[in-house]
Amino acid sequence: MQNIDIEEERKVILREYRKLLRKSKPFLKDGDAKLIKKAFTTSMEAHKEMRRKSGEPYILHPIAVATICVEEIGLGTTSIISALLHDVVEDTDWELEDIEREFGPKVSPIIDGLTKISGVFDYGTSQQAENFRKMLLTLSKDVRVILIKLADRLHNMRTLESMPRNKQLKIASETIYLYAPLAHRLGLYAIKSELEDLHLKYTESEVYREIANKINDTRTARKRFISNFIAPVESELDKLKWNYYIKGRPKSIFSIWNKMKKQNIPFEQVYDLFAIRIIIDAPDEHEKAACWEVYSIVTDFYKPNPDRLRDWISTPKANGYESLHTTVMSDNGSWVEVQIRTSRMDEIAEKGYAAHWKYKDYYTKPEETRLEQWIARVREMLESNDTNAIEFLDDFRSNLFSDEVFVFTPKGELKTLPNGATALDFAFDIHTEIGAKCLGAKVNNKLVPLNYELKNGDQVEILTSNKQKPSEDWLRFVVSSKAKAKIKDVLKEDKKYAAVEGKEIVYRKLKQMKITPSDEVINKIRAYFEEKTPLDLYYGIATGKHDPKNIKKFQDEVLEGPQKNNQRIRSSKDASSFEQALKKAKGEDMLLIGEDMDVVDYVIAVCCNPIPGDEVFGFVTVNEGIKIHRTSCPNAPELLSNHGNRVIKARWTSQQEIAFLAGLQIIGTDRVGLISDVTQIISSELEVNMQSISVDTKDGIFEGKIHLFVQNTKHLEQLIGKLKAVRGIVKVNRYD
Repeated sequence: MQNIDIEEERKVILREYRKLLRKSKPFLKDGDAKLIKKAFTTSMEAHKEMRRKSGEPYILHPIAVATICVEEIGLGTTSIISALLHDVVEDTDWELEDIEREFGPKVSPIIDGLTKISGVFDYGTSQQAENFRKMLLTLSKDVRVILIKLADRLHNMRTLESMPRNKQLKIASETIYLYAPLAHRLGLYAIKSELEDLHLKYTESEVYREIANKINDTRTARKRFISNFIAPVESELDKLKWNYYIKGRPKSIFSIWNKMKKQNIPFEQVYDLFAIRIIIDAPDEHEKAACWEVYSIVTDFYKPNPDRLRDWISTPKANGYESLHTTVMSDNGSWVEVQIRTSRMDEIAEKGYAAHWKYKDYYTKPEETRLEQWIARVREMLESNDTNAIEFLDDFRSNLFSDEVFVFTPKGELKTLPNGATALDFAFDIHTEIGAKCLGAKVNNKLVPLNYELKNGDQVEILTSNKQKPSEDWLRFVVSSKAKAKIKDVLKEDKKYAAVEGKEIVYRKLKQMKITPSDEVINKIRAYFEEKTPLDLYYGIATGKHDPKNIKKFQDEVLEGPQKNNQRIRSSKDASSFEQALKKAKGEDMLLIGEDMDVVDYVIAVCCNPIPGDEVFGFVTVNEGIKIHRTSCPNAPELLSNHGNRVIKARWTSQQEIAFLAGLQIIGTDRVGLISDVTQIISSELEVNMQSISVDTKDGIFEGKIHLFVQNTKHLEQLIGKLKAVRGIVKVNRYD
């Protein structure tokens, strides 16, 4: 145990607390400082025996969260008090009634929204998803809950180093799955980018380090380029006596990595590594004209790309973001993105929703309060939604990152919908009844079907019929949360009637097989038939989608198939009880994957095909024992976010001579004998067996896809290195 210097710790706590007060000072009213001090001493007392995983006193966490609320989001006194107290109800004997009595009715609902739900959850649900839903429900009361939660998450991510590996994966995955998209939607771009970067740091640490180092190495050259680029623009702005500020903003590590993956290019070929931002002071009534004037100055010196002009001043984004973006050709022949905005727009871009409130008086026209319109839409969706939490979360997320499309009603009223929205989305946006009876639409006076995808500027008139009713098909082409939720509501009612009959059939079958129909058994049958909910299972049985006779097969394969050891392990609900069962079976404290795995079944996940040497985690499934996934698996964020309690540590312990299937893509210039050289290296030099090879050549370019068996990542890297050395080969990539 390390020696703790209590006096030194006290000094650190006071220093951090004083820093918080200093940052808050500009907006404190009479009596605020006293309330903040009371919240600080309450939290200090409540957490006095507690320490974080890093060993530091727990109180430093709430102080840090409150500081982020003030400094990086721009929140006020109520939020500071709530941030200081945000873990008190969850971690100590304090009740919400105590908070309300001591700190008033504004603080207690915020603390309630920030307190996790405790208790037992049904099979087929997820505690994390339920907690997310509870937190998001508070949007209908107070958006500060979400903002404080984002500050809490940001501090947790900044201090993730001291957490065990499976907790790091769980927290990082929740972050990319929900919190980063939420920060984006609420206009907190700086926080969103940092959360994404930190997610990458803990899930793909080598990639993160490599890109961070390369950004560092190019910093001096970048600075020189920026100062040369902005010199003529600065000189012109000075001449016109503008008040302005210019800065170069590097792209985040996560977005560089995304671009490298999407375009399949190395770091050196990512040309827009940074954007140049010009921020000007201009009176409210001249903001738009001033930004266009600066645009004119920039394009006098550099030629713009007409396809890359983005005017978010005339029609701001739904999260309140306003800016003018153009991409211009620099003197050295590379494209540079230039963002032009005023100081007010910049503050809204950096601090999002909180800054939006500060400038509330500025917004007079209804179309300029679209962030509030979005929050109102979210409230409506939350309050009317009775789907299970995981399904709800999927619908909610699908609307967080999408861009918008702007369309008009027949009377010329502007409506904003998610990008990809159809005529049917528009109908539901106007009114649920109109959506449910929608037969088709007229777009710009032409008849179009329900699934017509709307374009910017379309004028839409909805046609309805009392005979029309929603069908399952509709869910395939609507994109807005509201439309999805309303269609599901109607279908669910229809489904419930049919499901009653299906449930009776399932229960009858189980009775014949002398099995008690408990939640656990029903959930296993649901998983066996690959349905999302028990309702879907019953509906599938009732409508003939599933044959009830297959329930007998389920009994043979699932309930009686596994060995007893595995049976005990598989019936565990989460990773902690799983690990205890595993200790009994193996006498070890961690799942190790290698030749020692004879006691426990595990399955290699086909979605990401891990091989020895990859960073992996184990996931306890309902029917298939443990599945091993790569930490970079495309399904990892969702699994770890919604079912983090079923994640188990996993690592390769020793290299058995087992062959694992991997895929390679090879691109090069076609020449006689190239395929022969490639297969020679694979089969002879490295003694690797191929499962399949497919080759495509067009206009002298050769592209091959090879499936082969390797022992581990080292073996695969060695092979990739040898193949890259073959004359004519330009690129060799691994793919899943």
